[in-house]
Amino acid sequence: MKVVIMAGGYATRLWPITKTKAKPLLPMGKRRIIDIVYDKVKSFGTVVVSTNRRFEPDFRKWAEDKDVELFVEDSMSEEEKLGAVRALAEVAAYLDDEMLVVAGDNLFSFTLEGFVEFYREKGEPVTALYDVGDYELAKRYGVAELDGRRIVGFMEKPASPPSTLVGIGIYAFPRRVCGLLSEYVEGNAKADNIGDFMGWLCEREELYGYAFSGNWYDIGSPDSYIEAFKTFMEHSVAEVEVDRRAKIIEPVAIEEGVKIIGRSIVGPYAYIGRNCVIENSDVCDSVVFDNVILRRAKVWRSIVDEDCEIRNLDLSGSIIGAHAKIQRGE
Repeated sequence: MKVVIMAGGYATRLWPITKTKAKPLLPMGKRRIIDIVYDKVKSFGTVVVSTNRRFEPDFRKWAEDKDVELFVEDSMSEEEKLGAVRALAEVAAYLDDEMLVVAGDNLFSFTLEGFVEFYREKGEPVTALYDVGDYELAKRYGVAELDGRRIVGFMEKPASPPSTLVGIGIYAFPRRVCGLLSEYVEGNAKADNIGDFMGWLCEREELYGYAFSGNWYDIGSPDSYIEAFKTFMEHSVAEVEVDRRAKIIEPVAIEEGVKIIGRSIVGPYAYIGRNCVIENSDVCDSVVFDNVILRRAKVWRSIVDEDCEIRNLDLSGSIIGAHAKIQRGE
């Protein structure tokens, strides 16, 4: 079995942060999103990460100490991307093997041993499902209609969901599905959503669903990123300078070279990148990238990209792009 981690998207809903950073490489404390995914799947077979030419150097750096092969699609922008199904079809044609496929921005607390065992038992395609427990919420996802454990219908973002069981970007495919992926993309314009392919597949093959319980996060928005961050981060503080008047509330992840000055409060649930200066400022439920200066600022449920300077300002539910300088008058 080959394991495919899909990491070729451009994450437009997290722009401007993801204009310069691949979403699977965003921090979850000291680790990255893809680190958590990789640890979940590496025992099942050779791991192949499908990404794009734009972020290829970043993934190559990430993969240096791992047993990972990169498969790089020839795209540099959202407009050029292949789409998830077409990208998977290209990987499948290259591998020509059975595959465990996992989205690279998909975080979950459960293990996959039972899922893979169920796939082995059936010998048929299997997709992971999660009960969101709400029909309105289900409208945002691909939704399965089941007869027992067999999926008899799969609809992408339906207006009237047949259930609250949604697909969560985890699939097990026998080798023959490699050819079916190619057949689908050759004759179908809907090559972006794997949910559309699953609907097509269940009309031609026995397709089964395997429902999970536990925590699952589809990291598609700043809120879902921060909620996942709060669940998966681990407390870690590097060698940093902390004023005796400052306070750190666990858990936090603070990188090297950080200065926390004055009556600052950092945490809980804060990531502070390298060489930041936090002066008389509060940061919680937030991600702050490298070389950021905060002076007399309050940052809550926000993402601040690298090389920013923010003074005399309260940020709540905000995304600040790199190199921004924002201040309110004294």
